[in-house]
Amino acid sequence: MLLLPPGSKAAGAKLYWQKWLPDGNPKALILLIHGYAEHSGRYQYFAEHCLDKGYGVYAVDHWGHGQSDGTPGFVPDFSVYHDGVEQLLARAKQDFPELPVVLVGHSMGGLISATYLLSRQSEFAAAVLSGPAVKAAEEPSAFLKAISGFLARFFPKLGVLELDPNGVSRDPDVVADYLADPLVYNGKMGARLAAEMLRNMTLVQQNAEQISLPLLMLHGEKDSLAAAEGSSFLDAHISSTDKMLKIYPELFHEIFNEPEKDQVLNDMTDWLDTCLAAARE
Repeated sequence: MLLLPPGSKAAGAKLYWQKWLPDGNPKALILLIHGYAEHSGRYQYFAEHCLDKGYGVYAVDHWGHGQSDGTPGFVPDFSVYHDGVEQLLARAKQDFPELPVVLVGHSMGGLISATYLLSRQSEFAAAVLSGPAVKAAEEPSAFLKAISGFLARFFPKLGVLELDPNGVSRDPDVVADYLADPLVYNGKMGARLAAEMLRNMTLVQQNAEQISLPLLMLHGEKDSLAAAEGSSFLDAHISSTDKMLKIYPELFHEIFNEPEKDQVLNDMTDWLDTCLAAARE
């Protein structure tokens, strides 16, 4: 378990984490930052692909997710997720201090990653954002934004948003497994977390030009849970000279769990291989 440090808004909380390592020495490490309501255990196939390509993978269950402490659907402050990334990064660097580290974030994990990069991008050789929640699938009205702030303050755990699991993947087996997984949260998102996500989406949009490290953005065009426009926005506004945007026309939200997942994963590791090779020259 990782322990959130003093100063965290969830100080003392225990976070479950795991790592996958190839048989030989890894050439780089991937810090995997999962999405809302899910957990790191859903990324076994992702990890196996990365291992075959020579990458080690470190992953944490966010506070309130999976096997970690916390309340599902709620977060006291978005910075608690950053604290978890910080502890995972420290553990990875403790194990392999000389290896380059890549940040890979999916969905809400993409938002966590993007906001973390605003202050800590120097820690990473590159980053990959998969279906990042940078823009909402439906832009909330001014009234909804105003009422969300009120609810977040006075009724922070009140359920205000429910995600449609059918938007996860076109593969019915993936959706069935998602719904049957006891570590996946299927309740409503609380008002505080919803407000924190909206606030951090705005933060990324207003400060995207501060991101300058090599960045790969991957998104399904038919993503109904996180708008593909968010990835397009990042591509247009970040300062990175080494960047790539790939939008897959038919894919839903979880592009690493779509029928075309092997293509997506190969696109990711091929880009990382090229990026890391260029950095070594």
